[in-house]
Amino acid sequence: MGTTPPAGTTSPSTSTSRSTSTSATATPTPKAAPRQKSTPTPTPTPTAKKPGDSLNPGDSGAYVETVQRQLSDLGYWNGIPDGQFGQLTVQAVMALQKAAGLGRDGVFGPATRRALLAGVRPTSQVGGTGIEIDKARQLLLVVRGGQVTMILNTSTGSGQHYSYEGQDAVALTPSGTFSVFRTVDHLDKGPLGDLWRPRYFNGGIAVHGAAAIPGYPASHGCARLSDAAMDMIWADGLMPVGSRVVVY
Repeated sequence: MGTTPPAGTTSPSTSTSRSTSTSATATPTPKAAPRQKSTPTPTPTPTAKKPGDSLNPGDSGAYVETVQRQLSDLGYWNGIPDGQFGQLTVQAVMALQKAAGLGRDGVFGPATRRALLAGVRPTSQVGGTGIEIDKARQLLLVVRGGQVTMILNTSTGSGQHYSYEGQDAVALTPSGTFSVFRTVDHLDKGPLGDLWRPRYFNGGIAVHGAAAIPGYPASHGCARLSDAAMDMIWADGLMPVGSRVVVY
């Protein structure tokens, strides 16, 4: 006959069984590795441009301002030198490139720098006082007393065919001597596009501001300038009614 264990005790076989069960339940779960924090990539500091470097739209600094002043001194209008290579400086650089017979990309590279240092600038072909539009080089010249005082990038008639009022037409800027006969001091919405503050000198052909002035002929016949250049012409009274415009 077996002996009953005292209260509060267990038999050896029962104790062994519980110990095995407890050991299996208490096996620790491996912990996940801590998440690594990503380190942000530092933004590189722009390298300051120095004399002799190429300059691109968007560049800024003392060297840009030096180039802007040199362009202005030669007559290539680019507003007030401010050290920012913006659209006005692009237009001035393109005008210099056209005068020098270079590629017309608006980038101030080695060949353009040499042209600037050499003082390349166009001269008047007719003398006197007025405006000259050089179609071959796509330049607009402000002439006073036979001397070119300002050089602007322009874009004249593309020579392409287009349709107007059901008729085929060709985008040409006729050569000849004309005079300003009408001005519009606001945006003039014409049948072929919008003209900013135009100064008409030959029928519907005018010198006017436009959003795009590429390095090649692209208009329907007008001479395009930047809006800022057109504002300057108005502010300085450079093309009053009756003034001469020579296209060649």
